[in-house]
Amino acid sequence: MRHRVAMGQSALVALLLTGCAEGPRDAGFTAQALAAQMRERPVVLLGEVHDNTEQHAVRAQALALLLKTGQRPALAFEQFDRQLQPDIDRVLAQAPADAVDQLVALGGHRWNWKLYRPFLELALQYQLPIVAANLSRADAMRVSKDGFGAVFDGAAQRELGLDELPAELLLAQQQAVDEGHCHQMPPQMLPALARAQIARDATLARSISPYLQHGVILLTGNGHVRRDIGVPRFLPAQERDRVISIALVERDHSDDEFPAAAFDAIFRTPVQRRVEPCQLLHRDELGR
Repeated sequence: MRHRVAMGQSALVALLLTGCAEGPRDAGFTAQALAAQMRERPVVLLGEVHDNTEQHAVRAQALALLLKTGQRPALAFEQFDRQLQPDIDRVLAQAPADAVDQLVALGGHRWNWKLYRPFLELALQYQLPIVAANLSRADAMRVSKDGFGAVFDGAAQRELGLDELPAELLLAQQQAVDEGHCHQMPPQMLPALARAQIARDATLARSISPYLQHGVILLTGNGHVRRDIGVPRFLPAQERDRVISIALVERDHSDDEFPAAAFDAIFRTPVQRRVEPCQLLHRDELGR
């Protein structure tokens, strides 16, 4: 799969875009159309290609439109690891003049925070809960090496179904990881990497669970919002009908990249100019 590596460094621009959409809802890729989708259900899993500047611009505009209607969902970020929640809560409680800068500093250098800053600004403006949702890299590595028990206790594994994980889910995640790494990873590594991805999905689900009744928007990669193998698999069954899973895919993406039932809505968006990630991965693996 292409476009999994986040490399964009352009500043977020305020644009309204037009384009084509596919899936069960036929609308162009505009802030109005996206906001309309987001209003349909209280739990919004909003996908992204991490470095796509125009996707982020329209998503931020759509969120602003949603908030103007009076809705006040929590805003959950894949870009914040779970252990940062106390620090985020401290910044929100103190509400300093440089709160956005402090939050960005907490997020570290893994992500291009120019793209996510408008979401933080809206969260502060409308006093939305900010949720640190992701599993840390260190914990993901522990899961990949030692299994789910390295991070999830017995009760959590039973709650999430990790104690009796369906073989087809692990296989599907292995295939997704293989595609996401351009078929360049040694096959024997795929089960461990798939476990780490499943652990991330489970952690994202647990992070937003306290806000399911209140309403929550999760900002995360398209793979995580997949209904078949992503975050929805780890939400309470009785809550899944209150979830809308929205994918934002670039126009050159293959139609067979995702199963037909993976998302409730798919928007096709402009393609971000970038160096081909598979070429970078190959170069990095060769040490060049």
